[in-house]
Amino acid sequence: MAQPRWGWHQLADDWACRLVAGAGINPGDLVLDIGAGTGALTAPLVRAGARVVAFELHPGRAAALRARFGGQAVTVVQVDVADLRLPRRPFRVVANPPFALTTAVLRRLLTRGSRLVAADLVLPRYAAVRWAAGRGPGADRWSRQFDLAYVGLPHTALRPAPPGRTALLQIRRRGW
Repeated sequence: MAQPRWGWHQLADDWACRLVAGAGINPGDLVLDIGAGTGALTAPLVRAGARVVAFELHPGRAAALRARFGGQAVTVVQVDVADLRLPRRPFRVVANPPFALTTAVLRRLLTRGSRLVAADLVLPRYAAVRWAAGRGPGADRWSRQFDLAYVGLPHTALRPAPPGRTALLQIRRRGW
């Protein structure tokens, strides 16, 4: 059986900095970086003073993250996003997760009992538009607690550029 081919579209450094600045991260915030890669988002999150949990399945990239951020406020977890366990305390997400796992990630973040405060996720545009319009699975439940909006991203935000258009999906818990 053939191994699956993984596409990896890393966020450009300037766009990573813009995303973190726009996410309103405060020193001490617990932030999940799902699909951390080599740390394009992790680095500006650390500079913002966040305590980061970086999730990366690829063994080489997980090792690179440990080497790059060892001794800093970063915990690297090598796990499949499908097995992601959420913190039991309030947390934020700033991430460029694997596009193939978009629905799984969003369902997990918006599940009943999630302590998600806010998320800024780089996703395929069609998925961001769908979820922001309240057409994602379970919308009748999570739409009472969260506001979702999307912002388009240029092709230059990711390298190599993905085959389709991308967007930033912003999730904010109401009343937080």
